[in-house]
Amino acid sequence: MESLCIVGNGGVSPCQSFTRLETTNVSLRPRAQLGFGCLVRERCKDGNLVIARSGRSEVGNSKDGNFAVENEKERKGGGLILGPERDASGSVIGFNLIPPPGDGEVLKSHKDATNGGTEEAEDIEGVEKVQTRVTHSIVFVTSEAAPYSKTGGLGDVCGSLPIVLAARGHRVMVVSPRYLHGGQADKNYAGASELDCHIKVYCFGGEQEVAFFHEYREGVDWVFVDHPSYHRPGNPYGDSRGAFGDNQFRFTLLCHAACEAPLVLPLGGYTYGEKCLFLVNDWHAGLVPVLLASKYRPYGVYKDARTILVIHNLAHQGVEPAATYTNLGLASEWYGALGWVFPTWARTHALDTGEAVNVLKGAIVTVDRILTVSKGYAWEITTVEGGYGLHELLSSRRSVLNGITNGIDICEWNPSSDKHIASNYSVDDLSGKVQCKIALQKELGLPIKPDCPLIGFIGRLDYQKGIDLIRWAIPELLEDDVQFVMLGSGDPLYEEWMRATESTYRDKFRGWVGFNIPISHKITAGADILLMPSRFEPCGLNQLYAMRYGTIPVVHGTGGLRDTVQAFDPYSKGGLGEGTGF
Repeated sequence: MESLCIVGNGGVSPCQSFTRLETTNVSLRPRAQLGFGCLVRERCKDGNLVIARSGRSEVGNSKDGNFAVENEKERKGGGLILGPERDASGSVIGFNLIPPPGDGEVLKSHKDATNGGTEEAEDIEGVEKVQTRVTHSIVFVTSEAAPYSKTGGLGDVCGSLPIVLAARGHRVMVVSPRYLHGGQADKNYAGASELDCHIKVYCFGGEQEVAFFHEYREGVDWVFVDHPSYHRPGNPYGDSRGAFGDNQFRFTLLCHAACEAPLVLPLGGYTYGEKCLFLVNDWHAGLVPVLLASKYRPYGVYKDARTILVIHNLAHQGVEPAATYTNLGLASEWYGALGWVFPTWARTHALDTGEAVNVLKGAIVTVDRILTVSKGYAWEITTVEGGYGLHELLSSRRSVLNGITNGIDICEWNPSSDKHIASNYSVDDLSGKVQCKIALQKELGLPIKPDCPLIGFIGRLDYQKGIDLIRWAIPELLEDDVQFVMLGSGDPLYEEWMRATESTYRDKFRGWVGFNIPISHKITAGADILLMPSRFEPCGLNQLYAMRYGTIPVVHGTGGLRDTVQAFDPYSKGGLGEGTGF
């Protein structure tokens, strides 16, 4: 950053005080320290700047605490106001620029002002970089973050959004478990080093010790909570036998550790401190706002912190028996925040009272704001059909409920530079897409038929994704001259069905059980149609990838799919047609 030095008859001195300046003519030039370089405006290039005292000899004693910066040639036109920025004690720690009334000029960055240039900063895609005036210390708490861990869209978002926020000037930390599954994915943590900081977490009737690993990558502090419960085969949530029985324990540890991390980890030489903005993702991080409200704020800690709950999938709420509440490390008076009673029809037997603890409900009650990953889904979760029992509670908090559609990493998902596909292509030259299709057919052992429609599916194999609909439709669909490729894992029933279908339709169907990043790129690039018959979809990313790769999405009009895919209308624009999918 740069500050201004005042050049007078006596030489150069740092601009530290304005107490003795009246209307003396001075020239200003940048000096590498504080960020005052942006004071220099284009219209001031031909003349010196004049700093006029605001009527009193001290900043704190001026009427409004501001100073005017004027152009010597245009004093009558007014200047810019240096508005003091103060800390909690009232001390002046910096100044902000406030344009005078009617001044519509845009201030240039200190780099542009120093170089005298007028070009806007652009990134590799030619998109103007956004300069953030107010920056925050942001802490993401998530059960997965790509490339370290990923099972779906949650990992994609929490692996790419922090990097973008850091590029805008925010200080960003991502807190996630350090999973070790005994496979190739363990190498993703090779760049993380253990910090000399172990903490004690009091929960589940005892004292649990957790460690921290840290990697600084692309402007983000990636912090991994380490505990033996994260070291086991499978995925972050379960294995071939189903969900892990101790998931409540594993993610309770994550939430307690995430609350301590900004206070105890000296990342880059100093801690994040108490004034943080916590972005908690889904129920796995849902205890964070409850802990802040019950454990920290009563003692004056985190009183200025704010929390945002991001709901990626409301169907998963972290519901466990009511007896497990005492394991969470919360005071008894906070039971009402998490207390949950199942409706009569959902109880297992006549003597079942239906009492439970619902971690996601506790987060909804205690957070400052609630976000979903699309506008359509923000409305759907307030309905009986889409609210999964929480629709009334979410409706009561509608004033702080918003939807922001997910984005994608346009550097990783770029057909003109994708390293995973056989041939790169762009919107100006689509010839490479045919080569990608031929290469995919060859790799999967399908007949090489460039003119044969190739349909792809990428996603979890479960009821939400509409796999049963695909299963019922496949026999009739494959009667036509089409090829079908599926990539995914999940319900063992559907995994076995994929294997059986492949053996039945050797020349038309391929099923890849599991998840493979290169293959997902190859299917997205090589397929003609991407099928997404989801019963509900908070946002969905695969349809966004497909549209970027020139693959037509055919989706169920729900949630984020309805928001992002514009149905093709062949009669619009005078018969030319308009739309992005079906």
